[in-house]
Amino acid sequence: MQTGRIHSIESCGTVDGQGIRFIVFMQGCLMRCQYCHNRDSWDEGAGVERTVEDMMKEIRPYKHYFKASGGGVTVSGGEPMLQPEFVKELFKACKAEGIATCLDTNGFVRDHNKKIDDLLEYTDLVMLDIKQMDNKKHVDLTKVSNKSTIRFAKHLQELNQPAWIRYVVVPTITDDLESAKELAEFISPMKNIERIELLPYHEIGTFKWKEYEDEYELSHLSPPPRETMLKLVEFFKGYDLNVIV
Repeated sequence: MQTGRIHSIESCGTVDGQGIRFIVFMQGCLMRCQYCHNRDSWDEGAGVERTVEDMMKEIRPYKHYFKASGGGVTVSGGEPMLQPEFVKELFKACKAEGIATCLDTNGFVRDHNKKIDDLLEYTDLVMLDIKQMDNKKHVDLTKVSNKSTIRFAKHLQELNQPAWIRYVVVPTITDDLESAKELAEFISPMKNIERIELLPYHEIGTFKWKEYEDEYELSHLSPPPRETMLKLVEFFKGYDLNVIV
């Protein structure tokens, strides 16, 4: 019986895909984003081990909410593609019961192999977080290269897999027009990209860093002003991209 390590769940989410979502946050992540609000999701050995059927028992009572709102199940993290077999089986079970599926991922995996493609077969929508197109800045921000994420984005394009791009707007790090231009020029030719979501940097979750006695390096930053977000919206619209905040 397929099991996965679960960080937490959210039963009625509204910001991780269309409609009302049941969100499963997987345990484990290889990125070390400076603004991570789920610091406690990094350790792959932590969390609670659950079976697919365990999760489906919790998901089924919300099916009428999914139907009424156009929602479904989103698997996030952590990084769900570190446990592709479990997520595939969960999505397969969801699809068998008419529940839409969404994968929220940073695209950074150990190996782009058949297990990932098997998972995508049961995935209706991919929400791909692209942190920074400039690789050096990406390494500074996340401690890892962006090459895996870029490769995954191109693979989604080849598969014509419906996808949203999520871009966190961090003052002094990702809020400049040069960074936005690199991202816009990369994704604008991709016909599978349905929208780009601009997510303002926030300080939620900093308390978790304190619990781990880790230094939160962005403590000097505040969320970006509304003017910055609107400027970026107009910039991306200039590339004929469907953009929301």
